[in-house]
Amino acid sequence: MTAGRTTTAAISFRSVEPRDMALIRRWAAQPHWLEWWGAADKTVSEIGAAMDEDSTEPMIALLGNRPVAYVQTYDPHLEEAHPYQDQPFGTLGLDISIGDAADLGQGLGTAIILALAGMLFEEGVPRLIIDPDPANLRAIRAYEKAGFMRFDERASEFGPALMMAKDNPEFALDE
Repeated sequence: MTAGRTTTAAISFRSVEPRDMALIRRWAAQPHWLEWWGAADKTVSEIGAAMDEDSTEPMIALLGNRPVAYVQTYDPHLEEAHPYQDQPFGTLGLDISIGDAADLGQGLGTAIILALAGMLFEEGVPRLIIDPDPANLRAIRAYEKAGFMRFDERASEFGPALMMAKDNPEFALDE
């Protein structure tokens, strides 16, 4: 994927860089991160490790020039025994968290997901999946507004997961 390419007039994405770790640490210590990601130190360590993985692309979402969210894509087919390998080849998984609590409830999550989906679909990704905790109603609403459809509930290593997908309209996917 091409990080750093602007996908709408206001939202763009760039790869996480070592200089971003202090910002991510500040975000990860906020209650809305702790609730869904767990301990801040562990989250920061995992994001730092993801910077060196082939299967994961950690990014910062920017609104204009302002960092507003952490986003990552991952390829479940590149991770040994990943539970989502039943998805069509080329599928990417997404994770997102709005950075500062002050930005919650502004429609930013939906806008970021729409911009990212547009960019990834343009690059040929056939399907995107996201797996919020079924109790994370704010996230589920944002994903539904961005066109994701519920298709399954699963247990993951992180707890219960509501499986949601959005298909690239340029592809005919066989289940």
